[in-house]
Amino acid sequence: MESKRNPAVAVSFPYPFEPYPKLIVNAALTGVIPTRAHSPHVPIQPEEVVEDALKCCEAGAAIVHVHARDSEGRPTYRRAVFARIIRGIREQNSDLIICATTSGRRYGEFRQRASVLELTGECKPDMASLTTGSLNFPDGPSVNAAEVVQRLAARMQEKGIKPELEILELGMVNTAKVLIMKGLVGPPYCFNILLGSVHTAPATMLNLCAMVGDLPADSRWAACGLGKFQLKINAAAILMGGHVRVGLEDNLYYDNERTRLATNVEQVARVVRIAAELGREVASPSEAREMLGLRKVR
Repeated sequence: MESKRNPAVAVSFPYPFEPYPKLIVNAALTGVIPTRAHSPHVPIQPEEVVEDALKCCEAGAAIVHVHARDSEGRPTYRRAVFARIIRGIREQNSDLIICATTSGRRYGEFRQRASVLELTGECKPDMASLTTGSLNFPDGPSVNAAEVVQRLAARMQEKGIKPELEILELGMVNTAKVLIMKGLVGPPYCFNILLGSVHTAPATMLNLCAMVGDLPADSRWAACGLGKFQLKINAAAILMGGHVRVGLEDNLYYDNERTRLATNVEQVARVVRIAAELGREVASPSEAREMLGLRKVR
């Protein structure tokens, strides 16, 4: 007897047999480590960050991940500096998604890390990064105690700011699930997987697949490789149907041999070009907002 497919039963096939979602590109512009001594292309002062953010959006970025620096170029948690950046971007592009850091890598007190979450109105970020566990960087430890992580998640929820859950080890996925279980993070869940730091998970397909495979349902995930692994993990994420993070925070160089310093715009443009070759259309900021469950900014 000839079998007939029941149209009510959804059959899922892997990419590219089923259409890819549009690709969300997140540009990590500055970070806490790069200085002008490392590269002349690193945006340091608020006006430079704003200019780079707008150029990256024109090149295809839907999200910009922002850090703030003081007048001496040192990382700062001061709300006034973040406000200058966010207001400057919004005055020229109200759709671009702004994700502010709450990293404890240079300042660890909760009040310091949560300072940017107190911004309101046009200066309020759409998202904020939330590192879900402690780890070692080459220049020292980044301590993220479970109690602080939960307090930051609670403050983001209170302020209506969506957390970008940063994952550098498989165990951090479990911590994210605890936050979800406690009702501190709501769907759709946004994950950023960072691979390739010397003291955390290596930048391999095995690790990327393991982390993605353990994510909860209704997750949106992006991946980036640190340093020379940036483009490799970006390409893997594009093929797997995920999203990408690029930028000078993660890699200062355009080439694997580290002979040519990159710009943020070049890195965004390259990943957009590769995505097009692989059949991934890039999401606009407004489309990315809908995909991530974010409000529209007037």
